[in-house]
Amino acid sequence: MTDAKQRAGVPVPPPPAAHDAGTPASGPARGTAVVDRAGPGWRSSAQADELALRYPAHADAVRLYGDGFHRDPRTTYQRLRERYGAVAPVLLDDDVPAWLVLGYRELHFVAGEPNLFSKDSRLWNAWNLVPADWPLRPLVTWRDTLLSADGAEHDRHSAAVDATVSSIDLLELAARCERIADDLIDAFASEGSADLIGQYAARLPLLVGTALLALPPAQAADFTDDMAAVLGRVGDVGAAEERLRSAVRRHTAARRANPGSDPLSTLATHPAALTDDEVFDNLFMLFLLGHAKTAAWIGNALRLMLTDPRFAARLAGGRRSVEHVLDDVLWEDPPNSNALGRWATRTVQLGAQHVRPGDLVVLSVAAANADPVVRPDRAAGPGRNQAHLAFGSGPHRCPYPSQDISLVTTRAALSVLLDRLPDITLAAPASELVWQPAVFVRSLTALPVVFTPIPPPGFLPV
Repeated sequence: MTDAKQRAGVPVPPPPAAHDAGTPASGPARGTAVVDRAGPGWRSSAQADELALRYPAHADAVRLYGDGFHRDPRTTYQRLRERYGAVAPVLLDDDVPAWLVLGYRELHFVAGEPNLFSKDSRLWNAWNLVPADWPLRPLVTWRDTLLSADGAEHDRHSAAVDATVSSIDLLELAARCERIADDLIDAFASEGSADLIGQYAARLPLLVGTALLALPPAQAADFTDDMAAVLGRVGDVGAAEERLRSAVRRHTAARRANPGSDPLSTLATHPAALTDDEVFDNLFMLFLLGHAKTAAWIGNALRLMLTDPRFAARLAGGRRSVEHVLDDVLWEDPPNSNALGRWATRTVQLGAQHVRPGDLVVLSVAAANADPVVRPDRAAGPGRNQAHLAFGSGPHRCPYPSQDISLVTTRAALSVLLDRLPDITLAAPASELVWQPAVFVRSLTALPVVFTPIPPPGFLPV
């Protein structure tokens, strides 16, 4: 059975080998209970019959999970495009049906038409076909945040969140990121080896986010530990989230009574008049998405620098800037490879597909970025083209201040690491790197490296 602790975009150990991506749901599949979940083990025969009746186009749909897909999603997207065009029937974890938007123009259309494609998951017509411990459930469960709202309610949440992220001083943020990056590197610099995902890329955005809340030092460590537990689905996640909610409530009340210049004060006192629960849910949403995407952006950029000859020059002091590498990552390995989700509000023709009210639509940023409409010669690289979809499109695109925050954090992470450890090299063959079993965020489980050890401060050789 798929581990209920697995969550898209959150670092978890890789699962046992599963069937290759591209295996039709009705065809043979190798391996594990990930596939077995699609059978009578969790879905009754009546549910299976209902699935076939309501989603006939998904009878032999490709699965967007399993080792093969996560290892090489590009091939899957290419084959889907060749077979179906801009929109394809697919199966998410546990064979849950969805429509995958592969086309660049089609993605813009769906993202820009909230009246046709809502963010309100309560519209979903397949909730009864989803297992209780479905690993993607936290990503689609409705919460009272700008992520789930449309129309006027979205505007209300968006105004508060935009003001919150806009209040962050980017120069001060850059200095804070560099200090935290130095501290993290100090912890492993003398060892001569490290995992740049678990010890660096996954830690830095979390510590930066916690620091921005201006919590008392005695409480910041506990907050960070609980947030790490929730993001990583480790231990008693429910208890950790309740502690976080309780802590945010206390600090929200305190900031309303005596506001400061920190983001929590801005969110708590904004004229949108968010409730205590809305403050927490929006804050949690910012942590969840900001952490997952920024950590993946850092990790994917480092992987390119360590494995791709086009970017290796940066490690030797070449002229290609960190910013150029980061831009290429947003085209080639966007952190948010697929966006979950949209739900059709009425019957609509999308591409060549007939989408019904309540159907789940997934926006494939990675596939749209590779659409021949905008990338006729992908081998040539994107150059200075900034038209990627890594930050989304339409009313629900990532707010521009949030993009700046992610860029500042990622740029600082790379610059400090390359300055401190200039001879860093990969400690394992690139072909052995393992990708997270997640359809939402494209990131590695680990990035092992070696380098010349740096003695700790005050070390005196014998």
